[in-house]
Amino acid sequence: MISITVFVKDNKYTGIYSKGHAGYADAGEDIVCAAVSVLMINTLNSIEAFTDDDFDCKQKDGYLDFHITEPVSDAAQLLMQSLVLGLKDIQKTYGKTYIKIVIKEV
Repeated sequence: MISITVFVKDNKYTGIYSKGHAGYADAGEDIVCAAVSVLMINTLNSIEAFTDDDFDCKQKDGYLDFHITEPVSDAAQLLMQSLVLGLKDIQKTYGKTYIKIVIKEV
């Protein structure tokens, strides 16, 4: 299962922590892992390319820890909202067996 924690401060998404693998299919065939990975990496790349926000990011196979240093711009917030929307849609489609999302106030 992919466990995702989305961090919120003052009604703004400030970061995301993800670990694990979905286990939907064999490695290289797992469309749930692929979808989550694409959404997360594209969001981080977009925040880096299209905003001036600073962030800290650690990433390894099956692990991502990403935090925007404050203040969070409106553009970064929109990108994070889009990420969370996409992740929730994946969870709705494939079920909580493969992806668990927790929203955590910090």
